[in-house]
Amino acid sequence: MAASALAVGAAGPAAAAPDAVHGEQVYARCQACHALAVDRVGPRHCGLFGRLAGSVPGYGYSPAMKASGITWNDKTLDRFLAKPLSVVPGSTMTYDGIADPKDRADLIAYLQHANAGAECGKQAAAKR
Repeated sequence: MAASALAVGAAGPAAAAPDAVHGEQVYARCQACHALAVDRVGPRHCGLFGRLAGSVPGYGYSPAMKASGITWNDKTLDRFLAKPLSVVPGSTMTYDGIADPKDRADLIAYLQHANAGAECGKQAAAKR
């Protein structure tokens, strides 16, 4: 019985749920080029989930991003954020990516939270 309890304990705790608070800290890396509600060097992140890559009106995307066919969701963001230039060769995004899967999960959780929040809500209301 003790051996089986030890084996269960050795497996470690279940993977922690994504942490949007930590994700906001990770997002600070993105803010050199991106913002939630406005385009900067990179496109805005409000309205990101469910949006076709390369489709923010008026933003000058690379032909590679426009042709990528990616629709942004948890999985596509995770893959892209890990290695942007491998996922979309020819993209003008020069950031090398976020190697830590937990940092990516936390960042995605933050972006989901922010997209449901007041700052992104105001932008969506203004477009109506």
